[in-house]
This record gives sequence, C-alpha cells and structure tokens, in this order.
Amino acid sequence: MNQRLTEFNLKSTISNQQFLWWRDGLIYQIYPRSFADSNGDGVGDLPGIISKLEYLQWLGVDAIWLSPIYPSPMADFGYDVSNYHDIDPVFGTLADFDRLLSEAHMRGIRVVLDMVMNHTSDQHPWFVESRSSRDNPRRDWYIWRDAKQGREPNNWESVFGGKAWQYDEATGQYYLHLFVPEQPDVNWRNPQVKTAMFDECTFWLDRGVDGFRLDVAHMPIKAEGLPDNPPKFGLRGYDRQDHSNHMNQPETHAIWQDFRQLLNAYPERMAVGEVEVEGAEDYYGDKQNELHLVFNFGMLNRSWDARRFYDIVARWEKQLPEHAWPCWVLNNHDNSRSISRYAAGSATVARAKVAATMLLTLRGTPFLYYGEELGLRDGKIPRAEILDPPGKKYWPIYKGRDGCRTPMPWDATPNAGFTTGQPWLRINPDFQTINVETERSEPKSLLNYYRSLIELRRASPALISGTYRPLARPIGVFAYERETDGQRLLIALNFFSRPLQLKVDQPWRSRLSSIDRPEEIVRWSLSLAPNEAVILEAM
Repeated sequence: MNQRLTEFNLKSTISNQQFLWWRDGLIYQIYPRSFADSNGDGVGDLPGIISKLEYLQWLGVDAIWLSPIYPSPMADFGYDVSNYHDIDPVFGTLADFDRLLSEAHMRGIRVVLDMVMNHTSDQHPWFVESRSSRDNPRRDWYIWRDAKQGREPNNWESVFGGKAWQYDEATGQYYLHLFVPEQPDVNWRNPQVKTAMFDECTFWLDRGVDGFRLDVAHMPIKAEGLPDNPPKFGLRGYDRQDHSNHMNQPETHAIWQDFRQLLNAYPERMAVGEVEVEGAEDYYGDKQNELHLVFNFGMLNRSWDARRFYDIVARWEKQLPEHAWPCWVLNNHDNSRSISRYAAGSATVARAKVAATMLLTLRGTPFLYYGEELGLRDGKIPRAEILDPPGKKYWPIYKGRDGCRTPMPWDATPNAGFTTGQPWLRINPDFQTINVETERSEPKSLLNYYRSLIELRRASPALISGTYRPLARPIGVFAYERETDGQRLLIALNFFSRPLQLKVDQPWRSRLSSIDRPEEIVRWSLSLAPNEAVILEAM
C-alpha cells in the first residue's frame, strides 16, 4: 500500500472504523474514449489512462469508474456488449487492463467497471444463438413474443425513440429492446441468465476489480405478461408513457440482494446503481443487503437555486434508510455538463466553485466526471458529426450526449494533448486555456480549487463521516453544518450575484474560500461575497 493511502488510513478513522474507499473517498468517472489516446487513432485507451494516473493521484482521487471497455460494435458506444470477458481492441488488451489495475492499486486508486446487465449487443454469441431458431436452448435468454393483432406485442417505447420491439424475419417474432434495436434485452426471469451474468462479474472480481457501476439497475425485470404501459403527458413517445411495467419490479431487488452476496465474498468490493429517482432509496435494501450506493440524480437539474438544492438534499436525507450512505453527482456521460447548465457569463467559474464546494462537503460519497475539475464545457457538435443515437434521431430538439463526452484537454498543443491523430469527437475550442497543464500552473484556477477542496475533505473527519445539519431553508445562501466528535464545520454557499449576510451562533475560523478571503475569525455575522463558497471551523 502506498504512503499516501497509509497516512490517510492513520489519520481519518471513521467512527472507530478504518477508511473505506467507496464510502469515505472520492470516485472519478472516466469515459475511456475521451480521456487519453496513446496510439494516435483518435480514441482514448487503457494505456492512455495509465499514463495519467499520476495526475489522478495528484488530484486526490481514491477510485476511478470506467465506462464500458468490453468488446462492442459501438451502436451505443460500449453499452452494447458483445463479450464480457475481454477488452475492446480500440481500448487495448486484457494485459493492458491488468497493468492499469496494478498501477492504480500501487497508487491507492481503486478501479470500478461499468456493468451492463439489462441488455447485450445483438452480436453477442448468446443473442446470435437465441435468434437462430425458436427452439434454440438460448431462445428464452431474451424476450421474444409473437405479434399482437398484426402489431408489436405491446405499446412499449424505446428510451432512444421508436417502438421497443424489433421484428425478426427469420423466426417470425419480435424481440424487446428498451434502447436501440442493436441492444436486445435479456430475460432475467430465466435463472440461467442470472447465473451467466454473475459469472461474468466473477471473472472481473477474480481479476482484482474493486466494484461495479450497474447500468439501469432498475430495469432488468419486466412485469409478468408484459402489459401495456399506461399513458401520461409528454412530448416524445417514450415520455408519453408511465414505465411502471418495465421498471422497479419487486423481483429486481432479489437480483441485487444476491449480487450483494457475490460481492461480499470479496473484501471491500462495491456496487453503485443507476436507477430512477422515484423509489431509488429501495435499492439499498434492508440492513445493507442490497446495493452499497445508489445515485441520486436530482442535482443534474438546470436550476441554479439554493432552495432547489436544499430541497433535493433534504428530501434524499429523509428518504434514505438509516443504514444507507448517500452519494452525489453533478455530471456524468448522459447529461449536459454542470458548468454549461449553470453558466452565467463572467460568474460561471465562480458558480462552478460553489457547486464544487457543495459536492465535496455534503454527507456522502462524491463522484466527479472527467474534466469537471477543469470547467470543461459541453462541446458544440455540428449535426453532420453527431454520433449519439438519440442525438441523430431527435436533432435539433435534442442534440444527444456527444457534447458532454468531448476529449479531455491536457495541454495547449494541437488536439489538446489528447491524441496525435484525428480525435473521435472534436476538441472544445477553448482548450488553450481550459486544460490541465495551464490550470495546474495557475494557483487560483478551478482545478487547483478542486484539489484544495479534496485535500481539506481528506483531512477533515467532519466532512468524511460527520452528521449533516442544514440551517434554515435559504433564499440565496445554502448553509449547513458537518460535525463529528472534535470537529464542527460550517459550509456557506452564496447562490446570488450580490453580497449576503449569514448570522452565526459562535466564533468561527475560516478554512477555505472560493475567493481571496484572508484567514479570519468570524463572529455573529458572516459576510459573503457574490457567488462565494466558504468553509469555517468552530473555535
């Protein structure tokens, strides 16, 4: 174990428990195609990630989550898996992955893989066999149905647009695909599917992988009989349905409870689930017997409003079972980047620092998305260059997810140091100023502010494991306390573009501010500058 992690274990005992990486650390999501390209083909790869581990260690990352790296025809850029036991050649080899795992572990960085178990690629050998004939032994590994009155078996719509059923001429039946037609849904009501999928995960656990992010963890089981979805108001076909018949089925929880038992056979392994906000708390299970973490996507909203964030946190804290540990996310590979959502001209970076302070000081595990720490904005992708399936279908109403997946800018050289070739998505035009090398050299940059926040969090028991107590529901200032035995911190976030005052109950010493606030003792009233975040410690 390296010195950094050893020292951290010694100084951050959590309620007399040893530091636990997924609960007490920081998890950083990497979209591998866009992180770092080592061979000049324009697509990021595993050797590229290895070459940037020093940067991630410098930043203070405790774990990396890799979006899918398995072999795939890339109909949905890796979320259509054709082989769970290998690495797609565009990313490297199994030997490259083993080296990444070893190099990361030597630096005290855990590795989490994205696991896609609701569906496979239509090129996966399981599906090739399943569609070969109606009496193939793997026919029931997927969801096949006869036409109903000359139409699709039911009214379900695909998340990416159009009907969720694809007709197969060879066998005269439809198969279900809740995403693109190249992503057929597997049949989790067949116990052989569960066994096979768990075996795929065991392959990676045995290799040393530390955990899994579970794609659409609320969707694997569909309602018995596949009844029509009820209608509701919405713009797209998918939005005009209540999805209660293909989401959050009661039997889903038994799957993840069994999956937890699989993980429990390995030390310190973790699973975090991607689920809908409604009913998300149920996926923690009873007495910690289901998922370790469940994403709350409330903060992916577009409203820069202190009351909105206060309410999101309050509601989640109230809903969570007593044993559950929250996690928070402002960005991911499916949503517009937060710095673009909350852009406000010259105040944009100031707002980004306020958002960063909130993310890294709330009770729970923070997840960062690559480039978030730089202020990487949504890229502007011309229509002719759009690659994302829903973007192609719904442009210009919805331009897809390519904009939040543009390459990581490492320096101001051509192609931002990401590749020596033609990048798979165009580089953001502001890369000469928004890049790692430039921001590392600027003490007041957003990147260095993130690093200072991460260092403070690492050194503060109250920020890692302390209680969360919000102050009164705000108008412009979201303020809360984090406290453990021996440490009490006050976090104050000004969401307004004008100065505000916050009454305080005792003397506090300033620890960190997003502006040039000198170290000071605050008594009775805290004066906040426009768009300022400040962390204070009780004296």
